[in-house]
Amino acid sequence: MLHIDDITYSVAGRTLIESASASIPDGHKVGIVGRNGTGKTTLFRLIRGELALEGGSISLPSRARIGGVAQEVPGNEVSLVNTVLSYDTERAELMEESERSTDGARIAEIQTRLADIDAWSAEARASSILKGLGFTDEEQLMPCSAFSGGWRMRVALAGVLFSQPDLLLLDEPTNYLDLEGALWLETYLARYPHTVLIISHDRGLLNRAVGSILHLEDKKLTLYQGGYETFAETRAARLAAAASEAKKQDARRAHLQSFVDRFRAKASKAVQAQSRLKMIAKLKPITTPQEAALKRFTFPTPEELSPPILRIESGSVGYDGVPVLRRLNLRIDQDDRIALLGRNGEGKSTLSKLLAGKLDPIEGQIHKASKLRVGYFAQHQVEELHLDETPIDHIRRLRPEEAPAKLRARLGGFGIGAEQAETLVGKLSGGQKARLSLMLATLDAPHMLILDEPTNHLDIESREALVEALTAYSGAIILVSHDMHLLGLVADRLWLVRDGAVAPYEGDLESYRAMLLSGSDTEKPSEKPKEIKVKKPSRDAILKLRQDVKRCEERIAKLQDMESKVAAKLADPAIYDDIHGLTQWQKKYAEIEDGLSLAETLWMEALERLETAER
Repeated sequence: MLHIDDITYSVAGRTLIESASASIPDGHKVGIVGRNGTGKTTLFRLIRGELALEGGSISLPSRARIGGVAQEVPGNEVSLVNTVLSYDTERAELMEESERSTDGARIAEIQTRLADIDAWSAEARASSILKGLGFTDEEQLMPCSAFSGGWRMRVALAGVLFSQPDLLLLDEPTNYLDLEGALWLETYLARYPHTVLIISHDRGLLNRAVGSILHLEDKKLTLYQGGYETFAETRAARLAAAASEAKKQDARRAHLQSFVDRFRAKASKAVQAQSRLKMIAKLKPITTPQEAALKRFTFPTPEELSPPILRIESGSVGYDGVPVLRRLNLRIDQDDRIALLGRNGEGKSTLSKLLAGKLDPIEGQIHKASKLRVGYFAQHQVEELHLDETPIDHIRRLRPEEAPAKLRARLGGFGIGAEQAETLVGKLSGGQKARLSLMLATLDAPHMLILDEPTNHLDIESREALVEALTAYSGAIILVSHDMHLLGLVADRLWLVRDGAVAPYEGDLESYRAMLLSGSDTEKPSEKPKEIKVKKPSRDAILKLRQDVKRCEERIAKLQDMESKVAAKLADPAIYDDIHGLTQWQKKYAEIEDGLSLAETLWMEALERLETAER
């Protein structure tokens, strides 16, 4: 078990964590959330022993191995699969010793230990992990030097997953993964045999891969049972209860102060006035957890153009005359919200660059509206910002004629405040850099906005603000993202990029997710059912099916009633004084939610059987 006991840590005189405690049982999967800058990464460094605590202690079982993703895999000539195999240091050392040892007894010991740690299947396991993270069989045999920094980060992730430490620490692991890699990681972590702590702002990962949430807020740690949605609901109830209690106390304090102000000078009322002053002093302030100011995105509004704003006829696009995508016949209108799906390397970024005008077609025609303006955001643009300049310098270069107040207002519309506007970009957080790049991409009020992984480095509050801005935006949106929550809320059309072609995807995101997790590359065509004669169910059978439906409805009603009662209990501020009791009620709420989801599924299945029988 991981014990975090009353720890305190400060950076440059600012206290990040103060008297914080938490206990994580062995084998649990825990998501760590909190606003950017609250100290989540610092907490990881404290657990690893890289930083010295000012107070408290962090303890783990003796000989427990802690693993995390290295900053980057060196660009050497070692193949990817051998690089991953090297992360299991015990296996590597034993294999090397077995080759040079001449002692028969020692060789026998080595072979026994290699069998114990399943060393002979290691290469297959390493290959499976690399494949899940997007590397083909051919690429796994290539040297690390053949891949860019982002791809090497995937190799580093593969290595630490392969080594299977007792405590796995992952800091925003999906930032350098595509949708397919992120979905594979969710499934892998859910089956991981040891303890996992994940810092993440990816709601899908936090809902499907973890069983509890550790929230770092106001310098404290609070453990919530259940995934992110359960955490958000429980915390919302807590905030509402605290706000209600604070409001009541403010009214009480105002009433007492009013009496004191009226009668302080009167001798006959002096004793009562002093008594009320003491009562005011005894009122302990009720503070609600600090809420991150929702830093909204404000996209400028483009004028409306006649449809279509862009059309491609018999187009192909690629590099150095070699097509990556062929036979493109696509149309985009200004009200389109399109998500690009497809495995890594199929051409999503190539299509994005073609639509953005960054690549010319090899053949075919592209027809654009004469006044079409396109905004393009990709992660590499964040990396291309001038680190030795301020955000105000960046925007002044593009709008030299505008007054400083107008420039600051533009930055403010993307959550970049007055202080950050004058800060060197090199000292800004990843989220602030992403906001600056988004602001620059939309400066000209584009009619079409192309976003390639826009949520990397954005915290959950910022992602929600981005969803709101994109929903209100009146231009076309082309979206590539590993964040299924974002895709599900923003996109209303899906294009599948596969086998050198782009075509509408007829299913939804959940069916696409199921297709990826099943390992299939194609949608299963619906087979024409054979005509068979079906015996009509008897009256008794139909009555039984109706009873099944009724029982399901009664079960749902009962669970909904239980859900309301437990939610009311969690809204009572008194419960937060008893941490053990709070944990039990949170666990009960999560169990009811799971039961309700299952009951609704069973009800739908019962209804379907009844409708089929009554036809």
